[in-house]
Amino acid sequence: MRRTLLALALALAVSGAQAHDDSGHDISRVNGGITAEAGKHYGDLDTVNGGISVHRGAIADSVETVNGGITLDDEAQVGNVETVNGGIGAGDRVKVAKGAETVNGGIRFGAGSSIGGDVITVNGGINLKQTVVGGGLETVGGDITLEDKSLVHGGILIEKPRGLSWGKQRIPRVVIGPGSVVEGKLRFEREVELFVHPSARIGSVIGATAQPYTDKLPPRRSK
Repeated sequence: MRRTLLALALALAVSGAQAHDDSGHDISRVNGGITAEAGKHYGDLDTVNGGISVHRGAIADSVETVNGGITLDDEAQVGNVETVNGGIGAGDRVKVAKGAETVNGGIRFGAGSSIGGDVITVNGGINLKQTVVGGGLETVGGDITLEDKSLVHGGILIEKPRGLSWGKQRIPRVVIGPGSVVEGKLRFEREVELFVHPSARIGSVIGATAQPYTDKLPPRRSK
């Protein structure tokens, strides 16, 4: 992770401190989830062992957890959102000023949402519906699906897995759906299946061959 989730976990474990305030101040916990109530304004929301829920229309400066999922309800607004072991699920018209990042978990955003920075996951998929991304999309082992005129300004990167692996390798599938646009390069360091709808538009492709599709995708291949 680019930020300091490990440092956060260590600091909270040592101090055990907890602050509770819904007037723009921080909430930090070691064990237990955090709920940001609808329509209220918070500072940083941090926990080590627990999920975080940001209810409809709530605002938070940052949302971070180590072991837990993150849910952003419709019209939530956050500065950035990160988790290590858990997914990020966002509703419609959600605004993330910076980026969204996980290690072990998928990332999903609903219609009318926007993310100012990168969307990054290692072992999870990315599914965006009518969403604008100011940065790029990155994963190692997950699928990427862009639906309903999504726009990605910073390209796509699927990295080569590091370390040893055994057995059959799952081949990531990248689907650029109707009306979606990916600006910048689509770079693949491993084998992928890349499908592009005729109404979509993409930049240059490195490491894969784009296949057209219309209504139905073919069965998934395995390595």
